[in-house]
Amino acid sequence: MADEPLVLGIETSCDETGVGVVRGTTLLADAIASSVDEHARFGGVVPEVASRAHLEAMVPTIDRALREAGVSARDLDGIAVTAGPGLAGALLVGVSAAKAYAYALGKPLYGVNHLASHICVDQLEHGALPEPTMALLVSGGHSSLLLSTDITSDVRPMGSTIDDAAGEAFDKIARVLDLGFPGGPVIDRYAREGDPEAIAFPRGLTGPRDAVYDFSFSGLKTAVARWIEAKRAAGEEVPVRDVAASFQEAVVDVLTRKAVRACKDEGVDHLMIGGGVAANSRLRALAQERCEAAGIRLRVPRPKLCTDNGAMVAALGAEMVARGRAASDWDLSADSSLPVTDPHVPGTSQAHGHGHDHVHETAKENLYS
Repeated sequence: MADEPLVLGIETSCDETGVGVVRGTTLLADAIASSVDEHARFGGVVPEVASRAHLEAMVPTIDRALREAGVSARDLDGIAVTAGPGLAGALLVGVSAAKAYAYALGKPLYGVNHLASHICVDQLEHGALPEPTMALLVSGGHSSLLLSTDITSDVRPMGSTIDDAAGEAFDKIARVLDLGFPGGPVIDRYAREGDPEAIAFPRGLTGPRDAVYDFSFSGLKTAVARWIEAKRAAGEEVPVRDVAASFQEAVVDVLTRKAVRACKDEGVDHLMIGGGVAANSRLRALAQERCEAAGIRLRVPRPKLCTDNGAMVAALGAEMVARGRAASDWDLSADSSLPVTDPHVPGTSQAHGHGHDHVHETAKENLYS
């Protein structure tokens, strides 16, 4: 519909420079420039490398997104950007770029929460989110259970990881197995040819006295690493596919078990799974199986929308505009530990759209092109 808000979203919380363009709940463009190859030789993301990569990729990626969407920057109703959580330097690049474009174009600026964006992106595939919705977000930096009653203003943490996030554990085990980086996709691939019951790896925080909704993968990671080391020390060949399958099963077993329990305890009949690890084939399959058994409707975006992307930021920004949420102030800052209870970083200033008159006309013409 013509009256649906047209929003550009910028995501730079980690190593992906993502720019998306959304009209209402319709995805028009999802442009990504990844620096993952630059981090592979270090076995993990290097913040300084990520920040520099964002600087180089920002303008070309924004231009590509606008071109793919078939819209002009002047047509936008707002610009949304991830304000946190994430890597401080990487976030600063995105926030600074969003401010510059919003100021020059005279458009409202919306600083949004990375985790809330991961939930909202599902609207681009499955329509409006039911309220309430339980969300299981699983990535390299987060393993969280969240209850959303209003994605723009009310997201309540139910549980989170107390140590390693699930995606981080995937990366570390892949490194121990010499499978490379990132670990999630390669572990998933090897696990498909392995036996998930071959090795009895531990399930963290599943005892009767443990925190019901929190996660812990550090003990599992250590147990798997020691099992592999013992095999190698004995001169035995490590069954990589069985290790991958058994490790993966331990992770997804805990994730889905706790998510379904949270839904039952809170009387919520919708579970949304997001974050990079949501692309894992076994997680999707087991979640579907357990949700069907419990009478819960499962919503999982397609894999490309699960990983960090600008579309999810644009989706939440469009929802902010549609619900009349206040724009952020020009002094919006990046917050590496922004709590999910702040889905949006609002402002009190109503000055948006005025200061752009002072921007040099040439700069404006470049942005509009």
